[in-house]
Parts: sequence; C-alpha cells; structure tokens
Amino acid sequence: MSKIKVAVIGCGSIAKFRHIPEYANNAQVEFIAFCDFNLELAEEYAAKYNAKAYTNYNELLANETVDAVSVCTQNADHAKVAIAAANAGAHVLCEKPMATSVEEAQAMIEAANKNNVYLMIGHNQRLMPPHVKAKEILQSGKLGKILTFKTTFGHGGPEGWSIQGEESWFFQKDKAIVGAMGDLGVHKTDLIRWLFNEEVVEVGAFVETLHKHGDVDDNATCILRMESGAIGTMAASWTYYKGEDNTTTIFAENGVLEIKDREDVQVIVKLRDGTIEQYKVGAIATNEEGGQVASGVIDEFITSIVTNTPPCISGEEGMKSLQVVLAALESAEKRTFISLKK
Repeated sequence: MSKIKVAVIGCGSIAKFRHIPEYANNAQVEFIAFCDFNLELAEEYAAKYNAKAYTNYNELLANETVDAVSVCTQNADHAKVAIAAANAGAHVLCEKPMATSVEEAQAMIEAANKNNVYLMIGHNQRLMPPHVKAKEILQSGKLGKILTFKTTFGHGGPEGWSIQGEESWFFQKDKAIVGAMGDLGVHKTDLIRWLFNEEVVEVGAFVETLHKHGDVDDNATCILRMESGAIGTMAASWTYYKGEDNTTTIFAENGVLEIKDREDVQVIVKLRDGTIEQYKVGAIATNEEGGQVASGVIDEFITSIVTNTPPCISGEEGMKSLQVVLAALESAEKRTFISLKK
C-alpha cells in the first residue's frame, strides 16, 4: 500500500514535540510539505524530511497533493485552515480547541462531511493508558454510581513549552481567544465526558488572569453537573510553577478511583470493603523534560485513514467539549450558571 502523504500546517511546539516526531515514527507516513509563518522553521523540517516548505497554507494545498493535514496553528486559525484542507480533499487532524465558536466547529464538520474526509480532534487524554484503564474500571460497574469528582490539569504556562517563549501567541487574545481554559481545560472536559460516557449539562466557572502578562485567562476553576446528576470540579492552570499536575479523582457509591500522573502506579481503586487495587499501566504524556512519550493521536489518525474507519475523536466530539469551554467563559462573564441542556 502506498504511504499516506502528510502536510503539517503550523510548525510550533505541538508540531515539534508531538505531530512531526510521531508521524516520522509511523512507517505508513510520507511527509510532503510543512507550512509556517516562519519560513526558516518550515524549511528546517522540509530539509530534514525531503519535503516542501511554505508560508501560505492555501498555496500548499493548491500545489501539493496530500492525503492528510495536521492543523497545528494558533487557535484563531484552526477552522479556516481545517476547512481549506477538507475542501482540498485531505483528511484533517486539528489541534484543540478545535475552533473559537460553535459555528466554526459546525462549519468544519460540514466541510469534512461534504468532501467525504475525516476530521479528528487532538484530544490526546482519551488515549493515555491510565485514562483508558480508568474507563475500563468504570464500565465494569464495580464502583457503582458516580457521585462526585475532581480533575485538574496545570503546569507553569506555555512560555516554558512554546518555541516563542513569553512572546507566544498563547498569550494574545486575538490569536488564542482563550487561555488555560482552552489549552488545558478543554482536555479535561473532554476526558470527563468520555470517561463517564455522558454530557455536561450545567457549568459554573471562574475564568481569570491571576499572574501572567497576557490578556487571556491563566486559571479556570469550574463546577460541572453531568447528565446523571454527578457534580464535580475541573481546574485548569498555567501557574503550577512547581510542576505539572494531570490528575483525576472519582468518588462513587462503592469506592474511589484515583488517576495519578506518577511513574510507579497510575490508577488506584479503593473500595468501601477495604479492597485496594493498584495498576501500573504506563505514564501520562507531559510537557516536562522526559515526558515526551507518544500521545497516540497520530497513530490513531493514520490507522483511521488506512482502515477507512471514522476516527474515535470526531469533530462532533470536539465540538461538544468546546461547548463546555464556551459555557465556562459565559459563566465567568455573567457570574451565573450556564445550562447546556438541549
């Protein structure tokens, strides 16, 4: 079988640390082109992988024949780039948050459907081994009804991750639209939806800029009500200066499930009868040095294309998680709870 011809649009840190190396490690992939506002950056990857370099994604799509595109641009450009790629007949893997509005997300989904291509969103938390194991345990029914939960995702901020440092677009509202809530909070809202296999129906939130220099939020703390009635908290932060925290605790009628981001044991179940189960299933990928393990997103995307199977993290799923983020922003602005019930 011929290789999947791939173009990467946006060559910043998420491409550098995730997309490009994971594509390179997939034997079914051939790089065709790289695109970035910074031509030198695009040329660096093009030279390394014998591909073409562009600064304009429309020119790339017009001049090259590609099977798949990774959209790794600033948030404000996700929708227009993804739609252009779909209209060019390419399958699309878009970073999160998938768009800046529900309307944009719907347009992306419609473009993919119209052109008979796949749209996948890079919600990698679903693919992390501890989270996969946790969902297996929840689905077994041993914990019974979920009652409450708390989930957190934070680190010291994108200046320590972005190749642009403190000048990163992450801190510019016109390019990022949303800060920690969109960068990390959307991951955790997506994770909770997926773990529980149900939707968020009500959101209350504080979304604030407490310490960073930019004009987007650096901390968000949310209260979420699920369809089942379970309630919990979700915190997203760019001010966890002493290290990354990506943990979840779920309290159910028969016990507690803890998801840890440590090396020895990642999933712990404590039942009310005194039983304790511990599982070492593999680490959660982090942005910290030594934490650049494969996210699984690229292999999932390529397998979807090769097997002609719709991706497990679809555009529709990405839009539902985006809606929670948008509801949190609305809640913070209006200082009231926002309903997501249809």
